[in-house]
Amino acid sequence: MTTDSPITLRAALEAGAAELTEAGILDAVVDAELLAAHVLDLSRGAVQAAVVTGRELSPPERSAFDEVIARRAERVPLQHITGLAPFRHLELAVGPGVFVPRPETEILAQFAIDALAATPSPHPLAVDLGTGSGAIALAMATEVPHARVVAVERSADAHRWAARNVARLTDGNLELRHGSFADALDDLAGTVSVVASNPPYVPAGAIPRDPEVRLHDPREALYSGEDGLDDIRTISQVGLRLAHAGGMIVLEHGEWQGVGVREILTADGWLAAATHPDLTHRDRVTTALHP
Repeated sequence: MTTDSPITLRAALEAGAAELTEAGILDAVVDAELLAAHVLDLSRGAVQAAVVTGRELSPPERSAFDEVIARRAERVPLQHITGLAPFRHLELAVGPGVFVPRPETEILAQFAIDALAATPSPHPLAVDLGTGSGAIALAMATEVPHARVVAVERSADAHRWAARNVARLTDGNLELRHGSFADALDDLAGTVSVVASNPPYVPAGAIPRDPEVRLHDPREALYSGEDGLDDIRTISQVGLRLAHAGGMIVLEHGEWQGVGVREILTADGWLAAATHPDLTHRDRVTTALHP
């Protein structure tokens, strides 16, 4: 078919989903609908409703839809095409140079938010070490609005994305810093109630299966030494310096790393280290308390 021939949205979605399926994309129907929503400036629900009513695509709309389907079939991340990534109640601006937040990280955010909200202080302080797009920090700042949140990011590219999100989504209770989480927050020593981080944790020799991760996520957001735990070793020490007595550390890690993370935290002096599963029942988050 040529792009100037009439086509219904339903037919375009079916063809697009088939192309994405052939490219190995598991949620091909969902991605096709979300790409149509992006092109047509509609919600996904509105796209589904337009299918029922028999909406047709104009030639420019069809051409634009075919273009984004082709990019997705090349395994360009969906979020890089739409420019947005959902995270809890937020829509974050993302693109090349920043790690795209994943649904499993919402579990980490929930632990951090619960701990922050339970802190007996009128203005508790939380930090997000290696904030990337700002996802965890923004979730804490917007869902616990009486708290103060400080986020730090060492990558200049990721910091620019985080700055866009902070400017758009917060109301002054989130401070974003550019620097290494090893020393960028030394002025907060002993004052932090929640230390949160989704650090790099892929072992140096591991190769991510998904092309979206392997080819498009920044390497510095993925890899962390031979066993993947080098950054967590640093964060454990930094967290001990930053947190006050009874403060909590909340760390994301790979499903196979829970024992190693608990051993690091316990050896450093953290108390009650515990690992928690994500929604797929895979170990994903470890928490511990400052002595």
